[in-house]
Amino acid sequence: MKKFAVIVAGGSGTRMNSTIPKQFLLLQNKPLIYYSIQRFLEAYDDVQIILVLPVEYISNGQEVIDGYFDHSRIRITEGGRTRFHSVQKGLGLIDEESIIFVHDGVRCLVSKELIQRCYNKAVEYGTAIPVIASRDSIRIIIGDENVPVERDTIRFVQTPQTFHSKILLPAYKIDYKDKFTDEATVVEAYGLKVHLVEGEEKNIKITSPADLTFAEALLLK
Repeated sequence: MKKFAVIVAGGSGTRMNSTIPKQFLLLQNKPLIYYSIQRFLEAYDDVQIILVLPVEYISNGQEVIDGYFDHSRIRITEGGRTRFHSVQKGLGLIDEESIIFVHDGVRCLVSKELIQRCYNKAVEYGTAIPVIASRDSIRIIIGDENVPVERDTIRFVQTPQTFHSKILLPAYKIDYKDKFTDEATVVEAYGLKVHLVEGEEKNIKITSPADLTFAEALLLK
């Protein structure tokens, strides 16, 4: 089946104390976005990449592609006002039956094994959302109170969130809501359930300088 990876890289460098978006920060002398793209290309030799970037950084993305990759497998499109709108723009380039991955561009440590696991489950169930269990105690704040939550019932959501095109493409035609934090919430609002799969502890999202240092250490292992 056809495969598309919509890699969303619309973040800023605010929490990284950087003047450039974090997806272009260097990790072992390569931009973070390089690793995210490379993992999908390693996982499947027939996957097509759609890279979604802020319009003012499209030229930076093109430089990464020119420097490291085969142009024929990667397209760039500009992002939108929110993650929902950015993903929507990426999906606008897909018009055939396929399995679609949607991945955070700064989850640069995703493994090809996780990508393949998500693909296989999406083929079987139509959806595949990678998650990991909580190691820590959890409390929820309700008004002025805070109460413990059984951590065995908590899962932290990762990407690539993976779907059959017959599910994801029509789901993204519904109207935007503020509660849409990821693709799973959009598909659920469309009226469908999602299937959870085991994620990976190292599949972290780079949001702070400490995350970058941790990623560097993991790559050296």
